[in-house]
Amino acid sequence: MDVEANRAELEAWLILLRTPGIGPATLRELIAARGTAQAALAAARRGELPRSLEDAGRDWLRIPDGGLLAADLAWLAEPAHFLLTCDGEDFPALLQEIPSAPAALFVVGEPGLLWQPQIAIVGSRSASQGGLATATSFARALSAVGFVVTSGLAEGIDGAAHAAALDAGGTTVAVLGTGPDLVYPPRHRELAARVRAHGALVSEFPPGTPGSPVHFPRRNRIIAGLALGTLVVEASLRSGSLITARNAAEAGREVFAIPGSIHNPLARGCHRLIRDGAKLVETVEEVAAELAPLAQGLGARLRERLASPPTATTSSTSPARADDPDYAALLAALGHDAVGVDQLAARTGLPVPALASMLLMLELEGEVVASGGGTYARRLGS
Repeated sequence: MDVEANRAELEAWLILLRTPGIGPATLRELIAARGTAQAALAAARRGELPRSLEDAGRDWLRIPDGGLLAADLAWLAEPAHFLLTCDGEDFPALLQEIPSAPAALFVVGEPGLLWQPQIAIVGSRSASQGGLATATSFARALSAVGFVVTSGLAEGIDGAAHAAALDAGGTTVAVLGTGPDLVYPPRHRELAARVRAHGALVSEFPPGTPGSPVHFPRRNRIIAGLALGTLVVEASLRSGSLITARNAAEAGREVFAIPGSIHNPLARGCHRLIRDGAKLVETVEEVAAELAPLAQGLGARLRERLASPPTATTSSTSPARADDPDYAALLAALGHDAVGVDQLAARTGLPVPALASMLLMLELEGEVVASGGGTYARRLGS
């Protein structure tokens, strides 16, 4: 959401997001019922909520902290800082579909990446050297075939997956259990800066929110909800990665697990997932083969949602073709030199979410190749 486009609506969103006792589900209900954040705020102040608020919530609604809201607005005014709200066209469609979806996301970096096909790679914070090597290998290879690597910026497998995607020239999304301006663990500040520059940092928590044990399970559902599938590399039986995998399964997404030695405690979580129905995988090709048709189907659904209704020359069952005027404009804007989504948006006038969906369709149909770093080019000979 642009800070200056509708300041009153933005302020209403920030007040509601910071109201004690109004969680994502309640806020989404309010927005759906009232239509706008300003109308939802007015209803909340009248006490028209699914359940009553405690004193702290009522006090905040009556007299919000002006300094805190001013700080939020100042944060959003910074370059590459965004608020994506569940009633906006930029909110990622895949995330809308999950149980307990967030009401809004604070994003630092490139929000259009949240519409691109993602693979979540998660695992133990205290991973073995073999687990780190496996996460690195899979993240590099999946980045090379066009997937955005998504994880939680934690130590161990998460950090290895983010770093490997960036080292391979790919893109990565880090979902945080803090506000978008904080980094946990602190030792990942440099990694977070790289993600910010070549991907996106994402949080449902407002700026300044410190880490808390209850935040990280909430973060995990967003990781799973953004991705087409979740790959668990190493996990103990008490690992938070199993929460992410469960969230993915509940959202109808693919869950992959890498087996390990029966003598390795960090393999037991993966073995349990496999017993419970996760797909045992040993190679990147197995993951990519499972996700490719899902990506194609989801790309078609995104296009149907974002694009204008089909014309007489197009149909929902036809492949992406140049006789669709939007696809014609995109193909004309693409060359054989790699170009970023923002530049394509400037050349075509099409919104970034629509372009992300269209590029996915063209890539899956063999007309476009992902060149790394969020850039695309026409396939030679097309």
